[in-house]
Amino acid sequence: MRILAIDTSNQTLAVAVCEENKIIGQYTITVKRNHSLTLMPTITRLMKDVGLSPTDIDRIVVAQGPGSYTGLRIGVTTAKTLAYTLKKELVGISSLKTLAANCIKSKGMIIPIFDARRNNVYTGAYKYVDGVLTTIIADQHIGMDTWLEQLKEFDHVYFVGEDVEKFRVQIESTIPKAEICNIPQWQIPNASILAELGRLAEPELDIHHFLPNYLKRVEAEENWLKEHTPEVEHYVEKI
Repeated sequence: MRILAIDTSNQTLAVAVCEENKIIGQYTITVKRNHSLTLMPTITRLMKDVGLSPTDIDRIVVAQGPGSYTGLRIGVTTAKTLAYTLKKELVGISSLKTLAANCIKSKGMIIPIFDARRNNVYTGAYKYVDGVLTTIIADQHIGMDTWLEQLKEFDHVYFVGEDVEKFRVQIESTIPKAEICNIPQWQIPNASILAELGRLAEPELDIHHFLPNYLKRVEAEENWLKEHTPEVEHYVEKI
């Protein structure tokens, strides 16, 4: 099975083409750019460089969220469009799980962190059990103070993600024995790992209604919904 994996859930743009558990090619760009301008050219270039055409892909795997609202919309819409037009399988994988999957050597609880502003985070708890990355606490939007109090019950926690540094003082003061990742390549999403997670997952049955997993609406949308009735159809559902 040939897989095209796409992650635009945060600042990093990660794209890979894999076949079974072999990496055919991948690009990772960590500088801040507009994903709407760079994603398709990156996919096109990668496919050309590995000598494949879009029709050679069997499955498209995309980081479904949480993360940047704009980044998620771009990645999911692109993946849906490609899957629909090419008649290929589509799989969505948690952006946090993709980050946690980097930490294969960690024996404790893996805690991926995305900054959600105002001392809130997108996070979850994962652990390798018999070599399989397992969700211990589901992805959520939560205050960092509350989250750290919950994590005190675990013997060993391992924080990973570029945004962790913003919370270092809080982490170290609340959980002094916590370990904070210092391996650069683990701090960002890896599209080949995303592809492997997607290879093992079941494809979506309804591509049309596949949506990003934001976990929380943007503040402007929440304020608008207080005074308006939401439309039934979300624009990302439209191919």
